[in-house]
Amino acid sequence: MDPESAHDLMRLGARVANTTLVSGLLKGYFEVSDPRLAVTVAGITFPNPVGLAAGLDKNVELVGLCAGLGFGHLELGTITGQPQPGNPKPRIFRIAEEKALINRMGFPSEGADIAEQRLREVRRRFSALPPIGINIGKSKVVELDHAIEDYRYSFERLAPLAEYVTVNVSSPNTQGLRQLQERDRLTALLQALNGVNAQRRPIFVKVAPDLELSALEELVDVCAQCSVSGIIATNTTISRDSLSSRIEETGGLSGAPLRERSLAVVRFLGQQIAGRMALIGVGGISSGGDALAMLAAGASMVQLYTGLIYEGPRVVKSINQELISFMDTHGCLSLQDAAAVWLERRQVA
Repeated sequence: MDPESAHDLMRLGARVANTTLVSGLLKGYFEVSDPRLAVTVAGITFPNPVGLAAGLDKNVELVGLCAGLGFGHLELGTITGQPQPGNPKPRIFRIAEEKALINRMGFPSEGADIAEQRLREVRRRFSALPPIGINIGKSKVVELDHAIEDYRYSFERLAPLAEYVTVNVSSPNTQGLRQLQERDRLTALLQALNGVNAQRRPIFVKVAPDLELSALEELVDVCAQCSVSGIIATNTTISRDSLSSRIEETGGLSGAPLRERSLAVVRFLGQQIAGRMALIGVGGISSGGDALAMLAAGASMVQLYTGLIYEGPRVVKSINQELISFMDTHGCLSLQDAAAVWLERRQVA
């Protein structure tokens, strides 16, 4: 099937199955419980380090179902201040032989008002959910110079209903959006959100894998000055250097070919951050080894989306089981111990 048609069909079926009963039954099979998997990031306790990246549940429709798959947290969105259809179709392309996707979705979103209503309903219906993050982005019709008001609108409506908020300034599919990663624009945006953050929700910033190292250094400096709680690295890439296939479609590349670039960015950011804020690794995660590599590079947690598409709903359980098996084998008492052991073994090898 066409990738977006398959996604829409999945969404339709998932919405029907998005009940407390189904969520509980799924959790009984997919959830892996072990205190060694728990991590605390930005004052929030996560039951395991494997989260759902933004992009799957753009409109807060599948929370119960996704919670049943055993994720340690769910990041919903990207949600824009105003409703918008996104870019023209087709806009998702599979590269199955490389376990990759290219998308140029352009933030299709029903808007912050609808997301707020649904999130309130989710909180009413589901009593046992993992931490929920809300990923917010700029509405396409809003000029870059007015982006702050647009982000602030979404933030004020959604932050009170989430454990954290991610500021998406790195998607390649909204014209001009990545300019918001520049020092002055990012500083103004983060200061504005801090000004309306009455509940003191942790704010994360999601960055592009295509930034120069000097730009990443500057971004870390801005985030530290603006009391950002964490950086999510990385979004999709516009580069095709990691692909062995030849594909002409424009958009952001995700999945296995992004893994090494994302890992390099996480490793660099881990050195720059030096414990000043959290770091979440995203890009090509589909196994326990991938997760350990990110943790060893400096990430506190990981997220995945494309890995779920290619590996199926059991992928989170498999990753967590692999992490536990590694800790059992090497006598590790925590994920930090496991990451240190994994890194030492890699260096010896």
